Amino acid sequence: MRSMNWPAWVRLGDIVDLLRLSVPIAISRMAMMLMSMTDAVVLGQFAPGELPFVLNSWLPMGVTLGFSMGILIGVQVLTSEMLGVGRHAQSGRIFRRGLVAATALGVALLALVVLTAEPLFHWLFVEIAPSSDSANLANPEYVAASTASVTHILALALPGFTISTVCGLYLEALRRPTLVAIISYGGVLLNIVLDLAYVGGFWGLPQMGAEGVAIATTGSRYAIAVAMFVAVIFLTPAFRASPKAEPGEAKRQFEVGIGSAISNVAEWGGFNLTFTIATWISLSANTVYGYTIQLVGFCFMFYMGIASATSVRVAEAFGRGNKDEVVNAGRLGIAATILTGTTLGLLLVVFREPLSHLLVNKEALIDGVAIAPAIASLMFLAGAMTLFDGMQATASFALRAQEIVWSPSLIHIGSFFLVMLPACYWLGIVEGHGAKGMMEGALIGVFVAGTLQTLMLELKAARPLKGHAALKL
Repeated sequence: MRSMNWPAWVRLGDIVDLLRLSVPIAISRMAMMLMSMTDAVVLGQFAPGELPFVLNSWLPMGVTLGFSMGILIGVQVLTSEMLGVGRHAQSGRIFRRGLVAATALGVALLALVVLTAEPLFHWLFVEIAPSSDSANLANPEYVAASTASVTHILALALPGFTISTVCGLYLEALRRPTLVAIISYGGVLLNIVLDLAYVGGFWGLPQMGAEGVAIATTGSRYAIAVAMFVAVIFLTPAFRASPKAEPGEAKRQFEVGIGSAISNVAEWGGFNLTFTIATWISLSANTVYGYTIQLVGFCFMFYMGIASATSVRVAEAFGRGNKDEVVNAGRLGIAATILTGTTLGLLLVVFREPLSHLLVNKEALIDGVAIAPAIASLMFLAGAMTLFDGMQATASFALRAQEIVWSPSLIHIGSFFLVMLPACYWLGIVEGHGAKGMMEGALIGVFVAGTLQTLMLELKAARPLKGHAALKL
């Protein structure tokens, strides 16, 4: 058999190219989760009972972050298409269009979150929370007010986040993911220092618990945004003159983004609503479930690297109009995801005890529940969950890189809102399985999403390319 006929996942050149892109992207994406993990670990050592305030704050924050990341993904897709045909020097207009959108989004979302956080959490924890004798609802006004306070501080970071996101996507599309990773980890190191100062009470500062975490995150986000923007100015064609855009280019850029934004809102909103359901059970259930999901989220950053690299490779091939390369790039991404997911799932199970002790003080008790052993007991479910979570990400990214917008979004909405949330409520509250029921419901949701997105990708592989599939030199 001639080498050109081999499947993509056994062609060394394709594998090396995927690794060269995905590893630094995964490392840079992991920085975002490492900031969250650092916050959780520091809280787990100094104030584990306040983790629910941070987790619940991510309901409005996660939705806004996911929405903004989705809207801006068109910068990466269109820049990758231009790179695929050697026109990346003309991509400045793509970035500038995205930068204007990022700045406007950041300011608008900041105002929206600040205005809605307090009434939202009062409604969730005071007005509609299921009746319960558990400790978390003994003082629902305190839970609502504390969560709103943390959310207000985190919301201040939104403009910095959106600007750093558009810069990072542009740099990655121009195949500079290592630079993005270096800047991101500088932000992680700064976040650790600020966490120790504001949460741990180091250097004589008062311990501020969950609010200290929010201050650390906000400061770190702005530092990352400044560094990313400087890199874009000096190392890319972002502010060089560009030819006039082709008809419909701006529409395509934001159509891709809108579909991704809807998917992100469904996924991030769905997952963050599960923290609300877990809080309705008890603060201990929220803490146990929340820490376990933190580990799943950390694993998800590996998949984000594979998914983003797959998206770049698929978009480049799509821009050239090469159907075989499009199909092979997508399948290689899925194969890499399955291999990575199996490995990560096994690691979670094997190292469940030390991981649980790393996350939280092994002596920590909330509502009489020993937190660390409870987290360790959920690692089997977390290991299975992470595989399908990765599959849904890679497959949906590969579909959007072919400008297939609405099918992935509908799958995400159905999987997370119509399947996962009811399953979590039923198994966690109605059946009384607590944190274990929450994990079971989340696993069901990502299983449906991962399976359907992968099937959709394979169905697309059997059809001819459509859309803007061949840019002209």
